[in-house]
Amino acid sequence: KIFDNQAAYFITMTTVGWIDVFTRKNHKMLIVDSLKYCQEKKGLEIYGWVLMSSHLHMICSAVEGYVLNDILRDLKKHTSKKIVKQIKEEPESRREWMLDLFQKYCGHLKRNQTYKVWQDGNHAEVIYSNQFFDQKLNYIHHNPVENMIVCNAEDYLFSSARNYAELPYLLEIILESQELVTYN
Repeated sequence: KIFDNQAAYFITMTTVGWIDVFTRKNHKMLIVDSLKYCQEKKGLEIYGWVLMSSHLHMICSAVEGYVLNDILRDLKKHTSKKIVKQIKEEPESRREWMLDLFQKYCGHLKRNQTYKVWQDGNHAEVIYSNQFFDQKLNYIHHNPVENMIVCNAEDYLFSSARNYAELPYLLEIILESQELVTYN
């Protein structure tokens, strides 16, 4: 649970059923653009991130005057609608079974909802020390390496490892420690 609005958190947003939604460029860029919007308009501060095929990890916080829970709730709501719209309107070979699964995950909901893309909750862990921050940032950046998507963390485009390695990146972040630039 997010209980301290002044703190940074390691969060994980996961798709329902761990569906590999983010394997197409359009779906991945939707998340990047939505994160940018939340940074510019909703007070989201990001210190590290990685988008994997079925989940998003971030170390983030809210600017004073904003509430992190609200930002993440709005991010999920917005991206859910946009992802479903993309799947329906753009070329997508997985359209039928993905939409069927998104509908299936609404079956137990009390509110009237047609599709559910994200699991409830964000698995938030407060960043309580520099060591914990470093551990989580390292975990985030090495996720694509562990999944054999890339050999080097900084080669994965949808990650802040590129920011820390001083390479071109997709998303502006708040850099914390320059010691984290090397990944050897």
